[in-house]
Amino acid sequence: RTPSIDQKVMFLSGGNQQKVVLAKWLARNAEILIFDEPTRGIDVASKVDIYQLMNELTAQGVAILMISSELPEILGMSDRILVMNQGAITAEFPAQQATQEKILQAAILPPGAVTSE
Repeated sequence: RTPSIDQKVMFLSGGNQQKVVLAKWLARNAEILIFDEPTRGIDVASKVDIYQLMNELTAQGVAILMISSELPEILGMSDRILVMNQGAITAEFPAQQATQEKILQAAILPPGAVTSE
């Protein structure tokens, strides 16, 4: 909890800094949002807040592209999963067919060796 509304963002916790960044982008009413490692380095409570916000946004019709290196986060938050290696897509999975093992295997495929389920 911040002591004042005048608190500078740089002095907030990592989770609260992420929330400020999200609020700035949400004020734009975008139809598509890109979340690049949205929960890296923040506490569990802040992660839950961000996940809830992402779910609310998708329920309102906002498209979200989430980039994450945390497999449980990917599996828990995605409808569709694309795996990349060296800038190339190596696999695409519907979320219900994806597993950590499949994602890890696809992540080490050489570019051009695409797998799909």
